[in-house]
Amino acid sequence: MRPAPNTTADRESDQTVAEKRAYEAVIERLSKASVDKHWEPYADIPWDDEDFLVRQDDPRWELPGVDKLGGHPWYRAQTPEIRARIGLWRVATAMKIGLQFENLLKRGLLNYAYRLPNGSPEFRYVYHETIEEGHHGMMFQEFVNRTKFPINGMPGPLSLLAQITPWIPLISTELFFVFVLGGEDPIDHVQRKTLREGQIRHPLEETIMRIHIAEEARHISFARHYLRRRVPRMPRHRRFALGIVSPVVLGIMARIMLSPPGSMIKRFRIPEHVVREVYTGNPETAQQIRDSVGKTRELCAELGMMNPVQRRVWKAMGIWAAPAGKAAR
Repeated sequence: MRPAPNTTADRESDQTVAEKRAYEAVIERLSKASVDKHWEPYADIPWDDEDFLVRQDDPRWELPGVDKLGGHPWYRAQTPEIRARIGLWRVATAMKIGLQFENLLKRGLLNYAYRLPNGSPEFRYVYHETIEEGHHGMMFQEFVNRTKFPINGMPGPLSLLAQITPWIPLISTELFFVFVLGGEDPIDHVQRKTLREGQIRHPLEETIMRIHIAEEARHISFARHYLRRRVPRMPRHRRFALGIVSPVVLGIMARIMLSPPGSMIKRFRIPEHVVREVYTGNPETAQQIRDSVGKTRELCAELGMMNPVQRRVWKAMGIWAAPAGKAAR
């Protein structure tokens, strides 16, 4: 007998199966990579080697001239010891905020994994990611401890508000993974640019940064593939709402990750006009924030979350940029 001809429904079913298999293959590949290439913070970082020691007056912590604050006349007029302390304070604050974000992320991932059914391909990878984020937290805190600075990270009110984050997966896993990208993409963007331009002078900072970039690349990949699979299947009204909320989350997260720590400004009495010229009123800083969410912005456009209403929110949050080759509307 001749086989029955394929119907449109058959072809759609075949496509769905193929997409699912491709998605699961990505997750399997990411899980295997976590086994094949991972780092232990207390085994793979020579914390006590003479060249890796953290000293507050080490000139290697000085901000390079290409840095917006590092190139400012006020900063250059400070003593070498103060310049070093300012640079170290900023690095330590970034690491403290990073470990606080990853603490929220781990708790959210576990809430997500708790409800996954038996046989779910995501379960194993989520636990790999949780373990790696745990290592990052230990790595960052060890660095902060060795500075001997009273680094607090996020401001108290913001830290309190952030405690709702681990519960987002119970409401919307899609929104949670937008939050993940909001915390990871800006830092990844800046760290890669910093290494590419040769701005890092202390080997401990460079080692930590390279480990973080390598493992976060897998975490970012998982979040992006998860959203690519899930968002197109969302009901239209929920996808519209996600497209409204996403730029708000991304705009806030990028500024948290990239803005100068208020504690540093207070500690070293950085004048208000310097902060304005370097950060809050600097068009290059605003461009850096827009650039830092560029990949996630492109993903949102790809997933149909960039209609005229949603685009207005991106503009209001200061993170809109027209796609390459297209004029801004």
